[in-house]
Parts: sequence; C-alpha cells; structure tokens
Amino acid sequence: MTTLYFTTPAGNRLAYSAFGPVDGRPILFFHGGGQTRHAWGRAGEVVGELGWRAWAVDLRGHGDSDWVAGHYQSEDFTADALSIIKTLKQKPVIVGASLGGQTALLANAIEEVSAALVLVDITPRANPEGIKRILNFMTAHLDGFASLDEAGAAVAAYQPHRSQRANSDSLTRNLRRHADGRWYWHWDPNMLRGVIEQRQLQGPHHDEAHSERLYQVIEQLTQPILLVRGSESDVVSRDNLDEFKRRIPHARVVDVSGAGHMVAGDQNDVFLDAVLGFLKEV
Repeated sequence: MTTLYFTTPAGNRLAYSAFGPVDGRPILFFHGGGQTRHAWGRAGEVVGELGWRAWAVDLRGHGDSDWVAGHYQSEDFTADALSIIKTLKQKPVIVGASLGGQTALLANAIEEVSAALVLVDITPRANPEGIKRILNFMTAHLDGFASLDEAGAAVAAYQPHRSQRANSDSLTRNLRRHADGRWYWHWDPNMLRGVIEQRQLQGPHHDEAHSERLYQVIEQLTQPILLVRGSESDVVSRDNLDEFKRRIPHARVVDVSGAGHMVAGDQNDVFLDAVLGFLKEV
C-alpha cells in the first residue's frame, strides 16, 4: 500500500492509501483504536476496482500518521476527519470501525457530512466489559514483544474464535521493530494512557451521557446507515444491538457469524459482501 500524506489545518500529518479513480465517488475508511489503515487493504482495492475513490486513513497516533502527544481526545480525531471531508467535492460514504465509527458519528454531530454511514461493530452504547477487555489487551504489551511469534500468540489468546493465527505479514503491518530488537504496536502509547486516564477521571456517568449524545445524533441523520456486527462481539452485545434496532429503525443491520469485534479481519469476505450490497443500494 502506497503511503500518501494529508496535512490538517492544525499541522499534523495523516497517512493514507488511495484506491480507484481520482474522480470516483469518495469513500473513507477509518480503522479502530490500535489498528492501522492496513485493516482496510482488501476493501479499498475492491471498491476502487468498482470505480470508487477510496481513502484508507491512519488516524492520528496510529500507523504512519503523526503522533501528537496530549491531543487524543474525541474532538481531536473528529477535527482530523472533518479536515479531510472538507477537501472533497461531494459528501463521502464513511466506513468506520470502533473508534473510527465513533469519530464518524461525532463528525456528523457537527454537520451531516457523509452521504451514507457504515458502522463496523460499534453502536452509540457499547458493552463496557468489551471495551475494558480491549484496553487490557493493549496495556498488557506496552513493553513490546521479543518476537513476531510471541506477538502472534498474544493475538491468538485475545481472539480465540479465529481458526488461524495471524501470519508474519499481517503482524508487521501493525508492529515495528525498535532499536532494542523488540516489536512494538505501531501506535502512540501516550494515546492509550490518555484514554484510560480520561475514563477514570470522568467515570461511568460520563460514558452514559456520551452514549446518549451519540444516539441523539444518529437518530437525526437522514442518510442510509448500515451496522455490521460480529456475532461473537463482546463490544456490541445483544442488548446493545436490540437498542440500536429500536432507536434507529431505518438502519440496515448485518450480523456476521463467526466474527468478533474485528469483523473485517475475522470474516473479510462476508464483511465485503455486506458493504458492497449496501453501496449498490446507496
């Protein structure tokens, strides 16, 4: 994937890869926390071949985008997204997983900036135990791994529903070897520390208020919406899914069997089928 860069008005650079014709209808892919734009490699290629202009973006602090210590609040990610969207000639479709989906919702809270929205295993109200499990996994390995095999074993333990262990190619897209010889996740550890500190300071009541704010946003959106959920997800529980269906009745929902929170990584073909079917409709 060729690395391109977009500089925001604030001066931080966002790395992205582009697919498809320059004049194609825009579609933006925003990954989840701790991931990189490489999570969307196959999806970008497929929609690009169909004539879309796809941008797979590394969020700030992730992958090849700039690390901006002390600036990893929701508002910072949202400002980055809006700075990209404002350069486009027409409203894009946005595909956002987890953190990327939340960022898309917050951008639309300011103005309905997308033509259609695909939320990948994220709803305005998510299961706090699932979020806690993600944070625990990320904090458990801030000191890196001695080898790619060790990293692969850690990922396999975190995702026991996957039948195949992550291979070296996929791991090196998300890990970097430092001068000490150890492999580290390719995101800024200060981002995670800031998130944890913010959650501890604000407490569960803030989470509830934030979730309700997101629901109030999405309830007002007129654009087509697709939720792609992993049936094995511990982030979007069955109760979370039922609430989403009740409050956003016009949204289309696809429950992907055998997939956990990282739907595209677990069942990429099924995920792509769902997204492509949605794109044909919109």
